[in-house]
Amino acid sequence: MRDVSRWTCLLAALWLGLLLTVAALATPAAFTTLPTPQAGLVVARVLASEAATSLAFGAVLLVLMRLRARHDDRAASAAQFNLDFGLALCGVFLTVVGYYAVLPLMDQARAGLGRLSFAQLHVASSVCYLLKICCVAVLAWRGSATSAATRVRVNLPRSSSD
Repeated sequence: MRDVSRWTCLLAALWLGLLLTVAALATPAAFTTLPTPQAGLVVARVLASEAATSLAFGAVLLVLMRLRARHDDRAASAAQFNLDFGLALCGVFLTVVGYYAVLPLMDQARAGLGRLSFAQLHVASSVCYLLKICCVAVLAWRGSATSAATRVRVNLPRSSSD
């Protein structure tokens, strides 16, 4: 099961890298190099790819965590739902809300329909993205600590005074 922990850590780190790359590089680069309408189209495409990839990362992580929990449950009475599982589930939930629920409302707001303005919906979507980054960052951090704890430890010889 050590390999499952390593894969979980790796996938969480890759997911975090994707989120940070989109937020810190791709989106600002598009808006600094292209006119706003074209930049919006490029960013919309990047965010569509990010959302689909986030769902895939989240789903694979949830399956891996479920497998690890099932294995741990056989070894000892372990909780089936833990903080890591909750963080991954939260990342998936925030993807669904931030992209698949808010984006159609943003399109309506551009057309002058709906109760909320485009700016309000953009803030809501951005907050969902920021919270997703936080969840995945904590998940990757915790995974790296778990992986470090499962590494083989060097046993130093005991001194004669022990």
